[in-house]
Amino acid sequence: MCGIVGYTGGRQAAPVVLDGLAKLEYRGYDSAGVAVSDGDGNIDIKKAKGKLKILFDLTDGGKSFNGTCGIGHTRWATHGEPSQNNAHPHCNDEHTIVAVHNGIIENYSQLKDKLTRRGYTFYSDTDTEVATKLVDYYYKKHGEPLKAISEFALHARGSYALAVLFKDFPGEIFAIRKDSPMVIGVTDGGALLASDVPAILKYTRNVYYTDNHEIVLLSKDGVAFYNLDREEISKTPTLISWDAEAAEKGGWEHFMLKEIHEQPEVVRNTVNYFLHDGKLDLSELQLSEDYLKGVSSITITGCGSAYHVGVVGQYVIEDIARIPVRVEIASEFRYRKPVLGGNELVIVISQSGETADSLAALREMKQQGVKTLAIVNVLGSSIAREADGVFYTKAGPEISVATTKAYSAQLIAMYLIALKLAEVRGTVGAQQYSSFKRELTELPEKIAKVLETKSEVQKFASQMMDKKDVFFIGRGVDYAVSIESSLKLKEISYVHSEAYAAGELKHGTISLIENGTLVFGTLTQKALAEKTVSNLVETASRGAYVAVLASQSVEGIPENFKKVFHIPDTDEHFTASLAVVVMQLFAYYLSVLRGNDVDKPRNLAKSVTVE
Repeated sequence: MCGIVGYTGGRQAAPVVLDGLAKLEYRGYDSAGVAVSDGDGNIDIKKAKGKLKILFDLTDGGKSFNGTCGIGHTRWATHGEPSQNNAHPHCNDEHTIVAVHNGIIENYSQLKDKLTRRGYTFYSDTDTEVATKLVDYYYKKHGEPLKAISEFALHARGSYALAVLFKDFPGEIFAIRKDSPMVIGVTDGGALLASDVPAILKYTRNVYYTDNHEIVLLSKDGVAFYNLDREEISKTPTLISWDAEAAEKGGWEHFMLKEIHEQPEVVRNTVNYFLHDGKLDLSELQLSEDYLKGVSSITITGCGSAYHVGVVGQYVIEDIARIPVRVEIASEFRYRKPVLGGNELVIVISQSGETADSLAALREMKQQGVKTLAIVNVLGSSIAREADGVFYTKAGPEISVATTKAYSAQLIAMYLIALKLAEVRGTVGAQQYSSFKRELTELPEKIAKVLETKSEVQKFASQMMDKKDVFFIGRGVDYAVSIESSLKLKEISYVHSEAYAAGELKHGTISLIENGTLVFGTLTQKALAEKTVSNLVETASRGAYVAVLASQSVEGIPENFKKVFHIPDTDEHFTASLAVVVMQLFAYYLSVLRGNDVDKPRNLAKSVTVE
């Protein structure tokens, strides 16, 4: 959600900033802008509504700016419609203070009233203009940037990553964050800031992750960090192991298709990192085996696809570790008053590690003294830093807004956690435990076999172009696959779809079935397949076009079902890892055929850092 890039040093700044913003396009945006200090104290601003290419062309790729210190922004509208006027950067009346901002200033209306009473006027509908002029107010009051920004932080409520240029301090960028991600990088003769690592990875692999209410001063000489009392603090950089090429398309038509095909490698890397020489080692999670033995219950929380991973986890953990599990949507969980305590473990799942609702739920649990474990993909992210234990998935950078490989890596995390719980609690025998481990190591090869069916999926998608409503049904783990399949389809193809536990069809949903409605059934759980087939037959008798995704050994699929996709057999606890790949491909090809922007679907952002 939104993107920030800043650079100061010996290079021309605008091309660096625009290049970084291009690496953040996956986050979602509707307008873009850049501001550069020309070295003589003037700050030039260019903004444009629409794609970054418009701004790129407007500034000749940034070459029309002469300065070596600049900030840029891609905006995802919250306050005010997408427009050039509402686009960032924003400035004070004298154009001497310019800022970009990610997040939401929740009390911007009160702050705006306060500033209006002091003679300020406003040209946009944004909370960011209010934030900029609040910094201006305190700068004029105190005459010192660090003091102005610390005062801003004391009076602004909400979330923000704020980067500011001051005319009186050419060559320097001042920044602060609270609940919105910001990474800092240092290069030879310069410094960078960004919302995410891919924007600066071309220039450095050593990054600093800023904590809440830390102020950063960037200059050509490096970076300095301060607390709100303006006392300098020391920080240690983190080495990013994956290289810049991992965040590039590499000849693929879309990032999503590339990332779908990276899933065998991602699953292999995640499994092999924790499971080697026949032993499952989760010691780096900072949860001792003694603690895991005593866990009385587990709550899993997340948003979107991360929540769907939790639904799979619920079925798997309860079955093989015999621990009661509940799964909660983070945006609801944080506003409830859940009864927790004792030996309960809360697992928070987030690809970015910055998801606002998941982060808030984590903090609420910690305040209650509940043990927390994070499953995240981004090293040093807020959720990773604040949880008691962290399971880092090995997905590498995921650029497409619709998650694929990060989802698959999170599934592996859930399987491995379930296995460890079963091991330490003695709920499965040695032979079964060995079988589970063997099946996990074979998953990458089986995912690769599923990918070999992509031409079959593409052909089917071309036949389904006219469908306006799609229903996905299943039972058990198959239901968990269904809800993720439905989300994938609607978020990138814009086709209306719903997912239901198959047994719920008779409780109202079947009234929606019309002649030609596509109903997709998932059949990987042999003990439940017959019942789901009966539900599918009911829809077929009412005119539905029935398609089925089934494990190879599942029998009893009626010949009159229109389409059957087969996936390799694996342990039924792990079938989601294979079944979801077919559904990802179906959503992808349908989106392409409909002419959509697959990697950047409308109205969506990769990292949801505001409510």
